[in-house]
Amino acid sequence: MEQETLGQDDIGHVKEANGDIREVDHSSANSNTTVDGSNSTPFIHPTANSHPAPPKTLTPDQEAKYASLLSTVQSWTALPTSSTSPTASKGPLSDSERLWLTRECLLRYLRAAKWNEANATTRLQATLVWRREFNVESHTADYISQENETGKQVIYGYDNEGRPCLYLNPHKQNTKGREKQMQHLVFMLERSIDMMPPGQETLAILVDFKQSRKGENPSVAQGRQTLSILQNHYPERLGNACVKNVPWIVWGFFKLINPFIDPLTREKMKFDVDMRKVVPPEQLMKVYGGDVDFEYEHGVYWPALNILADERRQEIRQRWESVGKKIGESEKFLKGVGVAVGGSGEALEDGKAGSAVM
Repeated sequence: MEQETLGQDDIGHVKEANGDIREVDHSSANSNTTVDGSNSTPFIHPTANSHPAPPKTLTPDQEAKYASLLSTVQSWTALPTSSTSPTASKGPLSDSERLWLTRECLLRYLRAAKWNEANATTRLQATLVWRREFNVESHTADYISQENETGKQVIYGYDNEGRPCLYLNPHKQNTKGREKQMQHLVFMLERSIDMMPPGQETLAILVDFKQSRKGENPSVAQGRQTLSILQNHYPERLGNACVKNVPWIVWGFFKLINPFIDPLTREKMKFDVDMRKVVPPEQLMKVYGGDVDFEYEHGVYWPALNILADERRQEIRQRWESVGKKIGESEKFLKGVGVAVGGSGEALEDGKAGSAVM
């Protein structure tokens, strides 16, 4: 049996070199702390009792489909720069795009495609081209800053399964340009992904319409575009969507966009639930029924969030580069847990460790 070095798994345990398993000691000092110790900056980690659900074991057929998809993706050297022109030029796959194509990313697209490899391949390429067209990686915190000056979107705390919570506050809408509003949403989705702990691939979205007025609520066109982005380019990323205080006009909005919502996405939407049963009260804002007296201060929160997210992305990049910059690397390893799989064809969805890359 291969000997493992000391390492923490994604559900709060450590395996010693001798094979013994022990629980991680999460004191309130390290599991319920914000960036600067105040209520105005993001929580750094989930609570000690918030753990991702264990991953499902793949069947032999699913493992084979993963290995085949990985081989296909590893052969890509260039992709179109536009989805609108059949004669669009191709650009080489960048390091950032290769890093994005992790083992878990490929598995998310396979699951979303119901394990149809050809469909998953098409969807992966479509998302990479969309990310180029949308300039996902070019939108800086400074560029997006104005959109979030009122705190209309806030990443704060983690739910009971360790999902980062993205609060959407329609009543704090402060701009009118739809294009930049969508850029803002995508920016916050990307930062939510940065904040995910090892072993967690999804986020929780919390929305409260209590104080919103008619002109502040999203239009049907915005709703359809948001759904398209989530379902096509962030598949298997939504873990929970909890919506409170829905006025009749918004119910009408949901009815209009309901035909466009994927059944799996619809199952994750919950209305007027007790938020304290979804998010630990010690990491839930008071306005949502929690214990945290959070007041948004843009000059404090915004730099704290983005510095923390930048640091985590840099750590991921450094780990990826240290083991050869391979497509299909393990997200757990990239986030500091376990060992590298080095782009091997083993999907390892059951949490088994692959061989370390030296």
